[in-house]
Amino acid sequence: MTFSDFKLNPKLLKNISAHNYIHPTKIQAQVIAPILEGRDIIGQAATGSGKTAAFLIPIINALLNDPAKKCLVVAPTRELVKQIQTEFRLFAQNTFINDVLIVGGASYSTQIRLLKRNHQFIIATPGRLIDLYKRQNVILEDFDIIVLDEVDQMLDMGFIHDVKLIISKLKSTRQSLFFSATMASKIKEIANSLLRNPVTFELTQQVAVKNVDQNVVKVDSSKGKIETLHELLIKTEFQRVLVFSRTKRGADEVALALRKKGHKADALHGNKSLGQRTKILSMFKRDEIDILVATDVASRGIDVPDISHVINYDEPATYMDYIHRIGRTGRIGKKGCALTFI
Repeated sequence: MTFSDFKLNPKLLKNISAHNYIHPTKIQAQVIAPILEGRDIIGQAATGSGKTAAFLIPIINALLNDPAKKCLVVAPTRELVKQIQTEFRLFAQNTFINDVLIVGGASYSTQIRLLKRNHQFIIATPGRLIDLYKRQNVILEDFDIIVLDEVDQMLDMGFIHDVKLIISKLKSTRQSLFFSATMASKIKEIANSLLRNPVTFELTQQVAVKNVDQNVVKVDSSKGKIETLHELLIKTEFQRVLVFSRTKRGADEVALALRKKGHKADALHGNKSLGQRTKILSMFKRDEIDILVATDVASRGIDVPDISHVINYDEPATYMDYIHRIGRTGRIGKKGCALTFI
């Protein structure tokens, strides 16, 4: 199967081909056609599966074919929302579909100004979206397509009331696309309130991380964790590395200790401003830093190609946190390695 089999708008198909997308991933092959048909979707999928393109491609096709349509995508973190916008612009290049990014930590006045111009596509975090809705700068009833991405993380971060409020204000004739890595009872409750006769699919966690070699590293108490990490990072196979810390302070301390040992490292966490986080991610992508030390929440939406290793410097709190962490490597068919310190 190729993307041309979906009978997409020629402008969209040209952009897909220009960026060397030829064969759809498993999730893309499953959901693009039903979304094109206007069906609701409920999907259980982990990171690294090609999920974002799976919903963006048919949505852009719908917006091209009907310029009066509008789409709203809601995701839990600024990084994930920014990553979705980047991928959207890749596929929507030269189509004149305007997008607006709505996130906390950025200027209200700039976002309000952008909302006043003609736009078909909004990508937002829940908190700022609700703020702008209450100020009457966003009309939720206008949207024909709604995407809720990484719903499990939105609930973990305390956005359940915001999500329910957003859903309650949407038009009844909308098309709804719902993605979550887990399907706990609260998530099913939200899904049932949002969806009508949905197409259901599941991409198992085993499939999502099948390209990741997973091992543990026993830390020698005489060396300590920092020295153990340093000895790993000086090996040539450690090219672009994502290190996970449980706390913001811990991430800063690990990054500082690595810099003192000569590594190009920085920390990414919620205490950094949006501008700082964007700059750090850009430096990581450009190899100006080789090692990114991140917390779980801040890592949402990190879409950096060719991460050779994920290192769990601190053990994750839950199994799903572990799956999300190691899913940052071994993406889209490439091999990766995940190491957990014990």
